[in-house]
Amino acid sequence: MFNMELANPQLLYLWIIIPLMLAWFIFYEKKIDVKVKLPGASIFHKNRDFLSKIRPGLLALRLIGLSLLIFALARPRTHELSEKTFGDEGIDIIMAMDISGSMKAEDFKPNRLEASKEVALKFIENRPNDRLGLVVYSGESFTQCPLTLDHSIVKNLLSEININMIKDQSTAIGMGLATGVTRLKDSKAKSKVIILLTDGVNNSGFISPATAAEIAKKFDIKVYTIGVGTFGKAPYPFQGQFGIQYQDIEVKIDEDILKQIANDTGGKYFRANTKNKLKTIYDEIDKMEKTELESIAYQRYEEKHFIFLLIGSLLLFIELFFRSIVLKGIYA
Repeated sequence: MFNMELANPQLLYLWIIIPLMLAWFIFYEKKIDVKVKLPGASIFHKNRDFLSKIRPGLLALRLIGLSLLIFALARPRTHELSEKTFGDEGIDIIMAMDISGSMKAEDFKPNRLEASKEVALKFIENRPNDRLGLVVYSGESFTQCPLTLDHSIVKNLLSEININMIKDQSTAIGMGLATGVTRLKDSKAKSKVIILLTDGVNNSGFISPATAAEIAKKFDIKVYTIGVGTFGKAPYPFQGQFGIQYQDIEVKIDEDILKQIANDTGGKYFRANTKNKLKTIYDEIDKMEKTELESIAYQRYEEKHFIFLLIGSLLLFIELFFRSIVLKGIYA
C-alpha cells in the first residue's frame, strides 16, 4: 500500500514568504518609478505598458518556483508498507479422493464427486504455504498430482477428476491410503497429513485399510477420514431404456474402518451427510492443521522531491532570464 508523506514537514513554514512577497508586490509595486533610458515619450509609454503586463507573470513564476523549492526541501516521498512472512516449513497434505461409481449418487448436488471437488478446491485456496497433492482411487489408485506448492496445477488437476478415470468401479480404501503414504513417506515436512474421502465400503484391492494405516503410522503420517453420504437411501442415476433414471440405494459407509484408520494415525473421523457439513469438516481440518508463521512489517521509501526541485529551479531560471537578460535596462 502506497502513501505520500513529508520527511521534513516543518520546512513548509517557509511558505509564509510567498504571501509576504505577494503583499510587497501589491502595496509597493505602484510606487516604483520605471526609468527607461530610451529617447521618445511614445517609446517610454510603450515600454511602461509592456512592463505592467509582464511583471505579474514574472512574479507568478518566482512565487511558484519558490513554493516548489520549499516543497522539495520538505522531502516528499512515498512509502510502501510490506509484510514478510516466514517460519517453519508448511505442512505436506495429500487429498485421497474416492472416484468409485457410487460417487455419482445425487444426495449431494450436483453429485457426491463434484460436491467433494468443489469443497476441496476451497480448502486448497486456504493453504497457500503448504505443499498439496492429489490421489484418486476406486478399484485401483494412482497419483493425480504429486506434492507441489504450485496450487494452480493442483486446482487444474482436481477439476479434471472424474469417475471414468479408473475402469474398476469398486472401492479399495487401503490402496488409496497406501498410495498417499507413498507420496508422503520421504517428506521432510514437520507435519504430514492425508485427507481420505470415501462414500463406501472397502471391497477391493490387495492392501487392507488396516495395513495401510499401520504403514502411515510408521512414517508419522496423520490421516483424517471422511465418510460422505446421506443417512438412509440416496438417489443413484443409471442409464435406462428411456434415458437417465434414478434408483434409491442404501448408503453404506465402512465407518468402523475409517474410525480405526484415524485413531491409529492420530487423526480424526468425520461423517458428512450434506454438502454444507462437508464444508464444515474441511474448515475444521484447516483449523486443526495450521502452519505457525511469523511476519515482519517494514516500510520502503521512495524519494519524490527531485521533480519538484527540477520544476521549481526551471521556473526561477526563466524568471531570472527575463528579468536580467530580456528586460535588462528596462526592468529593475
